[in-house]
Amino acid sequence: MSESVTLRAADGHTFSAYVARPAAEPVAALIVVQEIFGVNAHIRSVADGWARDGFLAVAPALFDRIQPGIELGYEGADMQTAMSLFPKFDVDKAILDVAAAVDFAAGATGKKVGVIGYCLGGTIAWLSATRSQPSAAVGYYGGRIGNYAGEKPTCPVMLHFGRQDSHIPAAEVEKVHSAHPEVEVFWYDAGHAFNCEPRPSYNAAAAKEARLRSLEFFKKHLA
Repeated sequence: MSESVTLRAADGHTFSAYVARPAAEPVAALIVVQEIFGVNAHIRSVADGWARDGFLAVAPALFDRIQPGIELGYEGADMQTAMSLFPKFDVDKAILDVAAAVDFAAGATGKKVGVIGYCLGGTIAWLSATRSQPSAAVGYYGGRIGNYAGEKPTCPVMLHFGRQDSHIPAAEVEKVHSAHPEVEVFWYDAGHAFNCEPRPSYNAAAAKEARLRSLEFFKKHLA
């Protein structure tokens, strides 16, 4: 079962969030953080998948601060629009929105809450772990994550990257891992966005392996 809810961040900003509920009592909750394409059909399907695994899954619409209802595809004009949004994106305010989603999910379930993010959301997941209070965090191919290597996570973190990812140099990831050797970092024989089925870079084997690792990680730290 899914629905759209309205949440309020600490600075008073209101925004929408997609909520996917499990069939039975949730084992825990997950905040699913979007790519640069908004809370689109793919991100909703990711949230639905985590709900099938027993989690209450909440996907906050982080672009509502720029323009409500942004939902983009992966080609042509939509790709150009997505790239144009990045300079307008305020990371600090996004963390406020994720924190509000964490509070909502904790209140709705009475259980621990984790954060998982993809691409842009992968970096936001890392920053949520360093600046907010989730119980665990997983990031997929978070761009420019090396810029935040000096920030210390307050919860267990797992990160996934593709060896053929031309967007994220391995040196950027190494900055994070060197500073925080306790963080679990996994590499896959894949490119950027290997978890995103609608994109040509989708890699089924890598996506399956990363998801199984993430699921076990969340069961260990949240359930």
